[in-house]
This record gives sequence, C-alpha cells and structure tokens, in this order.
Amino acid sequence: MPRVSVLLTCYNHFRYLPEALEGIRNQTYRDFEIIAIDDGSTDGTREWLSRQTDLKTIFNEDNLGTYGSLNVALAAAEGELVAILNDDDVWLPEKLEKQVALLDAHPEVGLVHTGGYFIDGDSNRTEGNPLGFRFPRFETGDILLGLVFENKIIASAALARTEILRELGGFNERYFGSGDWEMWFRVAEVADVGFVDAPLTLYRVHGANASHKLERIWRDDEMLREWIHERLDANLKAGRLHPRDVGEFGAMSFNFAALGTVQMLNGKPEDARRSYKKSLRLNPLRWQTYARYLLTFAGPAKFRKFL
Repeated sequence: MPRVSVLLTCYNHFRYLPEALEGIRNQTYRDFEIIAIDDGSTDGTREWLSRQTDLKTIFNEDNLGTYGSLNVALAAAEGELVAILNDDDVWLPEKLEKQVALLDAHPEVGLVHTGGYFIDGDSNRTEGNPLGFRFPRFETGDILLGLVFENKIIASAALARTEILRELGGFNERYFGSGDWEMWFRVAEVADVGFVDAPLTLYRVHGANASHKLERIWRDDEMLREWIHERLDANLKAGRLHPRDVGEFGAMSFNFAALGTVQMLNGKPEDARRSYKKSLRLNPLRWQTYARYLLTFAGPAKFRKFL
C-alpha cells in the first residue's frame, strides 16, 4: 500500500498536463500512487491519460467541478497521506520528501504546505503578483487566524493526513474555487499546520485559470465570509482564538468589511452597508471601510472601478 496518494485533478489543460505529471514522476520520495481524475476534458486529456500505465485513472461521467472531483479521488486514495496537484501546476523534485519528513517528525501536524512561485504558460518564472495576490505562505503565528484574512495555502502545495480530510467530510462541493480555503480552515481547527520554507510548488498563471472567473469567485467569497463569521464565534467559544484577535480591531471587523465588499461586488448594496456598519462598530478606525461604505451609494459598476 502506498504511503502517499497524489490526486491529480485534470480538466482541459492538456498543454500543461505532461509537465505536471513529470513533476510527480521526478519526486525523490518514491512511495506514492497517482490518481488522475478527469472532469470531462474535451482537449485530448482523457485519451492521453489512458495511455499512461503508472496511473490510476478516473473519468467522471458528469462534470463534478473541482471539489466534487477531489472527493471522488479522496475516496479512492489508499495512502495515509494525500497530496493535491492541479494539472497546470508543477512540483519540484524534493517537495514530497520534505513534506513527509515534517509530518513524520510532528504527529500533531495534520497538513503541511510549501513555498513556491508563479510561472507563466511557458513555464517561465513570473515576478510580482500576477493574480493580484502574492504566493501564499505561512510560517509562524496562528494559521487559523491568518486564514480569516486570506487563503494562506495553495492547493497544489498541500500534503495532508487522509484520515483528517475524511473525518471532516471531504471538500464542500458547493464552492467553485474557494473550497480548498474552507477545507484548510477546518483542518486548522483540529490540527496544527506546518510549512516547508522552500520554493517547491510552481503555480501556473494563464488565461484559463479558475481564479480569472471573478463573478463565480465573488459568489464563493460571499458564502465563505458568512461561514467564517459563524466559525469565528465557535472558535472563540472553544478557546482556539483569543478575544483580542477576534473582537475589537481584529478578525471579526476585517471579516465583516470583506463580506461587505463581496456583497457589493455581487450587486447587493443594502447587504454591503449592513456588513460595513458591523465592521465599523467593532473598529471605527477603518477609514477604508468608511470609504467603501460611501461608495455603495454609487452603484456596483462604479464601486468596482475604485477597488
């Protein structure tokens, strides 16, 4: 039985798929299986996967989306550890070796991720923040609190204990692109999160990235922010978060402000104003929240221009 199950998610990225698979095959850590799950590709991906003899292949009959596909692959995984690789991303050779070593040394850690950088469609390193955010990393501090402010973990950079993901019920299939963020938050509620400070995961930026589909991401973000609000209350009561980090000037104020912004982006100005007001009650010094509250009266189109 393999120690690690690599879940290779595939959907119409045939141009990049061979490089992604080569990155798995070149790993210095060798005790793994590869489960390639295709979600209905029409670009030759399925035919190419069928010719690869070292893979377990799953072909979805219906398009399940990213998180439905991951749940199918997770159910088929035999390894005690699970790694995710999207078919347009790349691993460098020592990724799994360093992650497994960290998990073996720290049984309290349920998930470990790595550093990395962005690459373009031709696999050249891309400087700056091509998607509007820096490559996520989290080395020290409270990861649970950090995940309130932004997603700190790239899906392709994660290696997790299979049992934990299954006990948590797998990924939430209601999400289009933020289900990994929600999952990492749930993992951080029950286990520590580790970080390998080395650039071992390469996140590819190209025109077909799911993160470019802004309207679907905004709907995801609104649902996620409402869920995080509930989890902040629960984690505060459970003692996993300190009141000073959640209450006045803290995570709760930020989350309400972020919720207001995505509500406005989704064309809900009245909801946005209510969320901004809640944020300002907790932290009246958030000048940016005042500005965005006033912009809600200008309408969604003008609001977007000022962001």
